[in-house]
Amino acid sequence: MTLKQRVVLTTLFMAFVPLLGSAREPVVGEPAPDFEVTTLDGKKLRLADYENQVLVINFWATWCTPCKIELPLLDTYFALQQPHGLRVVAVTTENSAPLSALKPLAAKVHFPMARSMRGPYRVMTGVPTNYVIDRRGILRYAKAGAFDLDALNGILVPLLREQTTSQQSAGSQ
Repeated sequence: MTLKQRVVLTTLFMAFVPLLGSAREPVVGEPAPDFEVTTLDGKKLRLADYENQVLVINFWATWCTPCKIELPLLDTYFALQQPHGLRVVAVTTENSAPLSALKPLAAKVHFPMARSMRGPYRVMTGVPTNYVIDRRGILRYAKAGAFDLDALNGILVPLLREQTTSQQSAGSQ
């Protein structure tokens, strides 16, 4: 193969690879796209790890005043609702704080924290940004802005009351 042919093939390859490998944007009401986070303690988590759970993905930053109010609320809410299938992953924005500053904070909350996420989930117009995925893997909520207790109850309680796939199967037998 000539150098010119290699250049042409490489150019074509580079032009089409993003199209082939790009994850679709999350759309409320549709199946949630996969993701991967590496937690501060090194564990890798994916959407499949949350099957039959209600998952909140929370993007936050240490400098964000609403985040400083929302994060403890999420932690308390998670502690109360975890037995009912609630899971939370908090993803700090890039360069929010050094890892040495994040680890003590992560030790105080009851859900995993990560510094970055691979996949199509992003900070929308600002932090905090929250995504909620139901037990069936459907994206049910995606907005920038902090949760308060009323919003958490309004969005999550109905989803936590939905049966898991295994409960639905058992009920139909």
